[in-house]
Amino acid sequence: MKKVMIALLLLGATAMSKEATAQINVSINIGSQPGWGPTGYNHADYYYLPDINCYYDVGRSQFIYPNGSSWAYAQSLPGRYRNVNLYNTYKVVVNRPDPYRYNRDDISRYARYKGVHNQPVIRDSRDSRYYASKGHPMHSQWEKNRGGVDAGPRGDRGRHYGRR
Repeated sequence: MKKVMIALLLLGATAMSKEATAQINVSINIGSQPGWGPTGYNHADYYYLPDINCYYDVGRSQFIYPNGSSWAYAQSLPGRYRNVNLYNTYKVVVNRPDPYRYNRDDISRYARYKGVHNQPVIRDSRDSRYYASKGHPMHSQWEKNRGGVDAGPRGDRGRHYGRR
């Protein structure tokens, strides 16, 4: 009976440890976010830009904008958006696939952010976790430091920046 109880306890402990591990797994993609992206987010799949009703796909580094009755992907915005300053345009983080499928909801939900130009951006942040972003002025220094003598086994001094 004693052996059965010990086996059940070990089995229960194993099940709990696997569950705890799954709960700790967090995706961080600060290094993929552009310098004009908003601060305060360790992970962002897309940004919605209410001023121009467009999206930015962080993973693909592409804009998604309306093109007639469909949506187009491109590395840069088309000419009609040439006066848009991405550093002072408000961005809403959207973490759902194909965000444009819910564009009507986003238009109404985020209309209050049109014309808001005071959102802190990654480029201007003094928080060292944003140095992983290629758009941050400290990025090159951060890159040099990652491979330093006192770096950990992954070469990053134990910090968790960008994708692994």
